[in-house]
Amino acid sequence: MLMEDLKTTSHALKEWAVAIKALETGKTIMLLRKGGIHERGGSFHVAQKEVLLYPTYEHQQAFMLKSEYADIISPVTPGWRPETVRISSWASITDILPINNESIVNLLLPFHIWNKYFICDRLKWKPSQPLYVLLLRTYKLPQSQEIIYRRQYAGCKSWIDLAEHVDVSRSTPVLGDYIYSQLVEKIRSLIGDKLYAPSV
Repeated sequence: MLMEDLKTTSHALKEWAVAIKALETGKTIMLLRKGGIHERGGSFHVAQKEVLLYPTYEHQQAFMLKSEYADIISPVTPGWRPETVRISSWASITDILPINNESIVNLLLPFHIWNKYFICDRLKWKPSQPLYVLLLRTYKLPQSQEIIYRRQYAGCKSWIDLAEHVDVSRSTPVLGDYIYSQLVEKIRSLIGDKLYAPSV
């Protein structure tokens, strides 16, 4: 599907609000995932290639972030739930890169928002499963959309379907074609041949 063909969607990827802000401002194109506790089959998979970016706040941990990002998160109380959620962007997942080599993961530190503690923690959790690098081409909505929070959106899961569709037409890419392709090429060169194309 061409990006300009996507008009509305209800598919969403849950991620820390601080990470989404970094995607929306062009500071990163990368997310690192091993999947939530409630992932299908207990392992990570990509449910949809084009997704709304759904910000979460309750699990953000400053000690897992680089200092410039740790300073901007606002802690919330346990059990806190928002009344509404602001959706201001969507993304196309262009690359899925599985890795389990710590030295390669360390080479990627300049390209994402997390620190070495987070990397070590993710690699040790379910050590038989790879850590997945997702590269996202992010698009800003012309106007943020406030959606009503629903209980089915809660839980440690990556992928949700919203109860309503969000209009993504007239969105604008955060990074231009050339800059994005150069970043992808650089990241791929660091990882080498340990990559495969999305299959969703």
